Amino acid sequence: MPDKPNQNLPKIRVLQIEDSLPDAELVLSELEADAIDFEVRLVDDEVSYLQALEQFRPHIVLSDLSMPVFSGERALELLRDRDRDLPFIYVSATLGEEAAIAALRNGATDYILKQNPARLASAVRRALREAEAQRAQRHAEAELVRAQRFESLAMLAGGLSHDLRNLLQPLLLAGESLQDYQDDPRLARLGKLVRDCGKRGLDMVQSMLSFARGARRAEQVRLGGLLDALKLLLQGSVPRTISLDVVVDDPELSFSGNHTELQQCLLNLCLNAIQAMPGGGRLTVESAQTSLPAEFFRDDENREECPYLRLSVIDTGDGMDSEVLARLYEPFFTTKESGTGLGLVSCQRIIASHGGVMRVESSPGSGTSFHLYIPLTELEETTEQGDDSSLQGEAERVLVVVEEAAQLSLLVDTLDAWGYQAHASQSGTAALQWIEAHGVPDLVVMDADMNLFTGVRTLAALIDHGYRRAVLLLARPDAPPDLDEMPVVEHLYLVDKPVATGRLLRVVREALEGSEGDSRIG
Repeated sequence: MPDKPNQNLPKIRVLQIEDSLPDAELVLSELEADAIDFEVRLVDDEVSYLQALEQFRPHIVLSDLSMPVFSGERALELLRDRDRDLPFIYVSATLGEEAAIAALRNGATDYILKQNPARLASAVRRALREAEAQRAQRHAEAELVRAQRFESLAMLAGGLSHDLRNLLQPLLLAGESLQDYQDDPRLARLGKLVRDCGKRGLDMVQSMLSFARGARRAEQVRLGGLLDALKLLLQGSVPRTISLDVVVDDPELSFSGNHTELQQCLLNLCLNAIQAMPGGGRLTVESAQTSLPAEFFRDDENREECPYLRLSVIDTGDGMDSEVLARLYEPFFTTKESGTGLGLVSCQRIIASHGGVMRVESSPGSGTSFHLYIPLTELEETTEQGDDSSLQGEAERVLVVVEEAAQLSLLVDTLDAWGYQAHASQSGTAALQWIEAHGVPDLVVMDADMNLFTGVRTLAALIDHGYRRAVLLLARPDAPPDLDEMPVVEHLYLVDKPVATGRLLRVVREALEGSEGDSRIG
């Protein structure tokens, strides 16, 4: 029985190398008899053959072995220099056994004798199927290599991020301290500049680390933060010939989602758009809230009864024709020479995982617009911050335990400036010695990333010395401490590093007020 699948192949492009028109028609009649839908281009010389490879872009090559001005061996050699996987089948009347073996060894997919063409159609089907499988395997291998590179990048980013945070953290605290000198405008302006530079640097570190690691947890995504991080990641990728506009309708809009995955999706679409504008143009990323009618959705899409966030990536590039648009979300389909064809598939998966849908508008010469619609089923209300007077201390004793000298000094100075009696300890051992000399403090602020005497060991020792009140643990959001290893602390507060003054002071007040009823000495 012929090797024929249950469904017909999509229309295929056949490049036929043959100098005999009757022989060419005989070969093609076998494909027609097997209901293979095809279009054909017939060539019989090298120049026409090379032009057809570039312009016709065949799915398969059927070639005679010898012709007056061209040969099948030369055609195979030229093809394999350009494409490792494109099927090439000899259809010849003169192919002996030794020649057939040599042909297969040199990269031919199969050979058919003109005297017995009955298995041509099944050979074509099999060759196309195997070629598709080979391409898929190569793409999968390329993706594995790329994933391994990202894994290495994530490990490197994780190591660097800790050091960079320690270097940039003082800029935030020092900048905010300088801003308190309102009677000296120059110092206040300098403070704002220092703080903003530190925050920008920390945001860049966090964006790169988050993207490299590919965090998958659900979280509250702030729209302004998402698009600010995207701009930071695009800074080195947008050429001068392309203008970038990011338009955010409501920067404070917050919704349930995955910051890293959405960032990855938008970055992929933006990089595609940049490549579609080799001569320059305009790239626009914009957001808006919208309502979607029921008829907007396809039969296989779910509709939520809620507002939707529309994220759009719009370029003024080459655009796409209907044939490309029809295959846009096929795995491994790509119009790029070095592309994997998986970027848009990943985007579609990410948006679907958020309960949303994707739409694309494009035509040749008119640019492309990708629209991502995400349901806003869970919005986080923005709360107003209290006035600064509620953050003032009342001379409570706060023990600060941080190994890094600059951070320790700035934290102590900040707490002192806000009315607390802050005491510095650069190690867990020093903290215990201070308690033995001065008694148990009202509050302990401790770095979770200490090396010499770890936060867990220090905390356990503090409890052994009778400490029963609150603990503020300064921890990296990408590497939180294992709370299961912690001794039991009734009032434990995690504060993300880098530490912002306002956030620190609010948690300090909350911790002190929350543990007021506990005895200072056990």
